[in-house]
Amino acid sequence: MSANDLISILPELILTGTALLVLMWDLFISKEQRSSLLWVSLLGIIGAAVGNVLIGSPGTTFQGMVRADGIAQFLNFVLLISCGLSLLFSDGYLSRQKIERGEYYALVLTATLGAMLMGKSGNLLTLFLGLEVLSIPLYILASFWKENRNSQEAGLKYFLLGAFASAFFLYGIALIFGATGGTSILSTGATQRSVDWLLYGGVGLLLVGLSFKAAVIPFHAWAPDAYEGAPTSVTAFMSVIAKVGAFAALIRVVESSWMSSVHNWEFVVSVLAALTMVLGNILAITQTSLKRLLAYSSIAHAGYLLVGIVATNNLGTQGILFYLLTYGFMNLGAFGVVMALEKIGENPTLSDYAGLAKRHPWLAAAMAVFMISLAGIPPTAGFMAKLYVFGGAIQAGHYKLAIIGVLASVVSVYYYLRVVYFMYMRPAPQQEVPSYSTRLAFAAVILAVIGVLELGIFPGTWLEWMQQMLSVASR
Repeated sequence: MSANDLISILPELILTGTALLVLMWDLFISKEQRSSLLWVSLLGIIGAAVGNVLIGSPGTTFQGMVRADGIAQFLNFVLLISCGLSLLFSDGYLSRQKIERGEYYALVLTATLGAMLMGKSGNLLTLFLGLEVLSIPLYILASFWKENRNSQEAGLKYFLLGAFASAFFLYGIALIFGATGGTSILSTGATQRSVDWLLYGGVGLLLVGLSFKAAVIPFHAWAPDAYEGAPTSVTAFMSVIAKVGAFAALIRVVESSWMSSVHNWEFVVSVLAALTMVLGNILAITQTSLKRLLAYSSIAHAGYLLVGIVATNNLGTQGILFYLLTYGFMNLGAFGVVMALEKIGENPTLSDYAGLAKRHPWLAAAMAVFMISLAGIPPTAGFMAKLYVFGGAIQAGHYKLAIIGVLASVVSVYYYLRVVYFMYMRPAPQQEVPSYSTRLAFAAVILAVIGVLELGIFPGTWLEWMQQMLSVASR
């Protein structure tokens, strides 16, 4: 192990140290001082972000196990922003729901660490390690609400189905090893030595495992129940971090040397993308629970991201990276508003948002921005993200898939604008619905709104940066 090896994982080391520090700090403070855990966690995230900038792109380290290139650097940036926003939105919510404990912050940081490892994987074993470091904290967080039976049920379902997905993924690695004689993502294609069915089976099982993490149809069954039953702060975090980690892994797998030997994989992923976009949006139309609506919305967005995977060109990859960044802002922002208005022990419904514009105009305006962006309406970031993803598909000749994506987006406008309709057009209920948002949480909502509008109106700077990251990754 060299100094360059350690430097390449400096952000991950800082995040690991912060998670351990939070656990130790929690032992020596009283319940009234637990808010300090948030600040310790945020300082660790800032430190990891600084480390991410300082190390640049050292390249392949740990004898090919880690690939710290431009893509990994950008994905780390997305993950750290999402983690930081998630913790800011949790301010006040955790204590109100009586679930503020040091383990919460440590688990959030550890899950983020796992997703960062997935983005830096140069080997399938590193990828599996990152997958498990991401997944295990999420299983615990989903059931973190010990007094709530729905939370316990959500955690159990997520754990059982997640264990199957991990088993599929690991068996896929074994088959690829049998077909190629190695587990390196970069070089095993050159040593393929066995029959094609081993490689086909291995890649298929890898896709099953990652599709589960990304909530791709038909591997989505866990998502609606887990999203609805988990504490909303966990749902917000899980909806973004798990998706970023899964698609980071998919980017790595698709660019591997042995994928060129797997013919027609684009067709299989195209079918999954079409099913996920269409069914995800159709199922969301019937939902009255806002958390379930956002769960099916998250499923549909996994379909849009798969379109970029199928494109297999620079524009498609650029679109995926931009989409993941914008998705973090708009989805976390929407859940942030939900947390600000959520009553203790209750799941919010659409009727709870009736007349919100009169009761809490600033929160209603922010929620409207997030819904419009999720629907992909200009001039928001969601529109630009879909434009680049679908543009990549068209450039690669996948015209039908791009058309299906556009039509699915049109369907989604109905249920997103339905939320806006309830907030602005429905009369407010007789009883007052208070806002529980703290200053920090409200500041996070404002930051998310700024992010959505900035990325939608002025995307050029971000896209140029991503192009630079891709050029570094291709060297």
